[in-house]
Amino acid sequence: MTSSLRGKTAIAGVGYSGLGKTPEHKPLELLAQASMKAINDAGLDLADIDGLCAGTFYHFFPTLSVAEYLGIRPKWSSSDMVGGSSFMSHVQQAAMAIQTGLCNNVLIAYGSNARSSRDVNGLVETPTFEQPYEYMVPLAGYAMAAARHMHEYGTTREHLAHVAVSARKWAQLNPDATMRDPLTIEEVLEGQLIADPLSIYDCCLMSDGAGALILTSKERGQSLRQKPVYLLGAAGAHWHREISQMPDLTVTAATESSQRAYEMAGIKAQDVDVVQLYDAFTINTLLFLEDLGFCKKGEAGDFVADGQIAPNGSLPVNTNGGGLSCVHPGMYGTFCMIEAVTQLRGQGGERQIDNAELAIAHGNGGTLSHQFTTVFGTESTL
Repeated sequence: MTSSLRGKTAIAGVGYSGLGKTPEHKPLELLAQASMKAINDAGLDLADIDGLCAGTFYHFFPTLSVAEYLGIRPKWSSSDMVGGSSFMSHVQQAAMAIQTGLCNNVLIAYGSNARSSRDVNGLVETPTFEQPYEYMVPLAGYAMAAARHMHEYGTTREHLAHVAVSARKWAQLNPDATMRDPLTIEEVLEGQLIADPLSIYDCCLMSDGAGALILTSKERGQSLRQKPVYLLGAAGAHWHREISQMPDLTVTAATESSQRAYEMAGIKAQDVDVVQLYDAFTINTLLFLEDLGFCKKGEAGDFVADGQIAPNGSLPVNTNGGGLSCVHPGMYGTFCMIEAVTQLRGQGGERQIDNAELAIAHGNGGTLSHQFTTVFGTESTL
């Protein structure tokens, strides 16, 4: 089943700013820098933006704050917040708004200085029934998922380490990645244990950074500066909020979101050329490879250990270095999509995947709670 949204909207511009550590800039400044880069990338002016989806790690009314800061008056806006996957959800909402004539050009943006400010106290909500345990949110929940996957399927810490090392190898090909030093399996295994079985290298970066995308109609996108990248499929799903309410710690709602996104796009997992996954922790990559249909349940560990997601592997995954080695300023969803667009435009430099025509950017929110799958394609996929 395809959808009337398939191929009707295009990513016309992308931009990012302040990756790593930028103590001289506040979140809105970083967001504005990334936004203007995306607008310029598309060949548009700020005055052309009449739709807005925005978030920071700090603003309770982000679209109001961002619109005021940028000096725009959007006709349509949304600040729906479901965690790091919010921005994939924003793409779907923006596509609907454009197709129904509510607006023409939508800016989707996120900015945070989580690393420089170190001000994250109280920003991560501890669910009611987990508060008595006073554990580290959300780290402990992901550690439990990893431990359960090990118990059920024989997954090892070495398997998880291969995810981190693969991400680092991609980051070494990306001049904008935060962490580019070599990383070995032994270093991951010997790294400080943060929450058993996850070491420091199994955990995403805490960085600064901002990312932005511009969505417009298919027709408008074809007349702008960059080669348009089209939204082919988009779907979200969530089955729980608290990790204690997750039906099965080894199966996420990505099983549902991916299938509906594939149906909308008219594709199968095997058709995809490049995959961008929300790798807040190494266990995420294994779970999503399985739940999105690239491996059978329990087989992702061996798949990554064989080098399949690393450079020169059969399935390029997180070609920018991911949240583990490139950037993770509290929420990573925008950067997944920016890298998907970069690959489909053929602008990846040393990390570019030859003949990339179809890409997935998959987002994760909460503690494996909200899953959102977006499918993007070039002109040839329409």
